[in-house]
Amino acid sequence: MTSIPDTSQTRLPIVVLISGSGSNLQAIIDAIDNGTLHAEIRAVISNRSDAYGLERAHQHGIPTAVIEHQNYPDREQFDNALQHCIDQYQPQLLVLAGFMRILTRGFVDHYQGHMVNIHPSLLPAYTGLHTHQRAIEAGDSQHGVSIHFVTNELDGGPVISQARVAIHPGDQAEVLARRVLEQEHRLYPLTLEWFCQGRIQQQHNQAIFDGQTLNKPIDCTLDTE
Repeated sequence: MTSIPDTSQTRLPIVVLISGSGSNLQAIIDAIDNGTLHAEIRAVISNRSDAYGLERAHQHGIPTAVIEHQNYPDREQFDNALQHCIDQYQPQLLVLAGFMRILTRGFVDHYQGHMVNIHPSLLPAYTGLHTHQRAIEAGDSQHGVSIHFVTNELDGGPVISQARVAIHPGDQAEVLARRVLEQEHRLYPLTLEWFCQGRIQQQHNQAIFDGQTLNKPIDCTLDTE
């Protein structure tokens, strides 16, 4: 993959991977439309043909593709087909937005430093699934969302940015999830714009921002949170 440009005037070519409703995809589309994100979505690809995010892409004239994982005998063959499809669009950044697949080492290595994911927790806390319920059951006072580089460790790549939300007494997982989702829709376009500006990169399993190693994620929590 080619290097990320160093000017916000250039539209960064990206491909977005989804598995479901595509609400973060919509937030990215909206940010591009309102001029706060200088990216070009070359394609939206899903492993599920019924993912509503595909319809969101269609409504905005964005090319789509479906690579259904159940049509392949193993993860390696699925990932090979997915990689072949992605590379036809020549993205400079691969954006995972609710893509519910564990990726193989070969796939991750191919896009190393050029693939990011959004995860609904304050990583390294609560990797994997059911993060909202787990945070509530642990008695945490705060929860949130993280944007991180994808590595071969599940939800373990260098974290770039985070936004926190308070956990209120009596919170249910569904209510907390909605508050976190609001921050996801704000944080992902903001972080992607830093890529468009050439401010973010991955080196030696570390996130680099403006030439400096991030010793902790960039805190993008709103004062009202």
